[in-house]
Amino acid sequence: AKIRARVPHQKIMAMVKADGYGHGLVNVVSALKDADAFGVACLEEAVALREAGVKNRVVLMSGFYDAPSELPLILELNLELAIHHEGQVNDLKIFETRSDNAIPVWIKINTGMNRLGFQCDQVHTVFEMLNQCPLVKHQGFITHFASSEEMDNVGTTAQIDRFFQTVKALPGEKSLANSAAILGMPASHADWVRPGILLFGVSPYPGRVGRDEDLTAVMTLQSELIAIQSLKAGEAVGYGGEYVCKKDTRIGVVAAGYGDGYPRSMPTGTPLLVNGHIVPLVGRVSMDMLTVDLGSQPEAKIGDPVQLWGPDLPVERVAAAAGTSAYELLTRLAKRVPFEMC
Repeated sequence: AKIRARVPHQKIMAMVKADGYGHGLVNVVSALKDADAFGVACLEEAVALREAGVKNRVVLMSGFYDAPSELPLILELNLELAIHHEGQVNDLKIFETRSDNAIPVWIKINTGMNRLGFQCDQVHTVFEMLNQCPLVKHQGFITHFASSEEMDNVGTTAQIDRFFQTVKALPGEKSLANSAAILGMPASHADWVRPGILLFGVSPYPGRVGRDEDLTAVMTLQSELIAIQSLKAGEAVGYGGEYVCKKDTRIGVVAAGYGDGYPRSMPTGTPLLVNGHIVPLVGRVSMDMLTVDLGSQPEAKIGDPVQLWGPDLPVERVAAAAGTSAYELLTRLAKRVPFEMC
C-alpha cells in the first residue's frame, strides 16, 4: 500500500523470488493479493504459485532454459517470460503447439548491468522477430539497474536514458524501477515498478533501515537462551577459543547457528537483543548455537527470548556488522527454521 502511494499511476510487479526473499513464497503472495503481477526466478516458483491458487500475472524473470520441456507448462499455467538471448527467440519461433494460448513476452535489455539482456542495437530486430511468432501474444520491455542503491549515480541515469532511447518507437509496456529506484528515481517509474526488498520492510539503501523509508520490518527472527555459563577472565568461548573473556562474565548460549542460516562469518560484536536489550555476539557461530556476552544483562535467564533481527533490531544493522547485505541474511534461512504467521 505504501508503494502504491508512491507510484499511484504504475502497476506493481511484486518480486517474490528466492522463496519470497526467505519469508515463505505462499505466505508472501497470500499477503500481496493486490499485486498486479508476481516476479519469480524459476519455473518451480511459478508452479508453486499456481498450485497455491494464485491467479495474478506471473513473470519468469530469466525466461526458460529447456524449451521442449518447459514451454508446454508455461502455456498451461499462463505464465509470462522475460527473454534475454537469441536462443530463446529461436526456440519460441520454432516451437509447435496446438494450444490456443500464447505467451506474453518481456524483452530484457542490457542497458549497463552487463549480466542478462539484449544489447540496445539488437532490440528492434528481436521485437520484429517476435512479432512474427504466433506463440508470442504481446511484448514489453524490461531492464535492471546495476547501482540504483547509490543515490544520484550517473550510471543509473545513463541506463534510464539508454532504455528510453532504445524503446521510444516501440509499442509495449515498460519496466525499469526496482526498490531503490521506486524511492529515489521517478524518471524510471514507467508503466511497471518491481519492488523486492521494500515489500519486506527493508531499505535498499546502505546506511538506512526500513523505518527511515516509513516501513516496518516483516520478519522477526527469534530464538531463546538455552544455557548460561559463568566464566572467569581469561577463559575462552566456543570453537577455536577465538574469544577470550576480558573479565568475569556470564555467557549466554542461543539456539541458533549457521545450520539455521545465521552466518558462521558473523563477527564478535554483532548485535542481538536479549529481553529487548542489545548484547554482543562473542566467539565463533556454531551449526546449532551461538554465544552472547550477558555482562550488561545480569537478570537474563534460560528461556528468555533472543531477537536476531526484526522491528527492534533492523536486519540492515545486523548485515552491516557482518559485512553483507540484508538480502543475503533474509534469503539464506534454512528450511528447518519454523515459520509462524503473526
